[in-house]
Amino acid sequence: MHTKDKLAQALAEAGLHDMAVMAAQGYYHDFLSPLDLPGMQLDADLQVVGTPEARALQLRHYDGEFDASIEESDEWAKSAEGQETLRRILR
Repeated sequence: MHTKDKLAQALAEAGLHDMAVMAAQGYYHDFLSPLDLPGMQLDADLQVVGTPEARALQLRHYDGEFDASIEESDEWAKSAEGQETLRRILR
């Protein structure tokens, strides 16, 4: 299962349905998000919710449970966006 979907499922199970929809679209994902720091946004959004369930998800997030997998990282590195980013970094 893709890590964006794992996060979406966990958010839905915690009753955070709007966040789950965003997660399923890749909003909080390391490589799919339009944000520069999607993990920080996830943390901030969970902090605002503030429920015990949201706090438990924050701790799981801190443990890296929803970080992109090696396979997802490799896939991004092979993509046009990944190749362009790597070219700029390695200049």
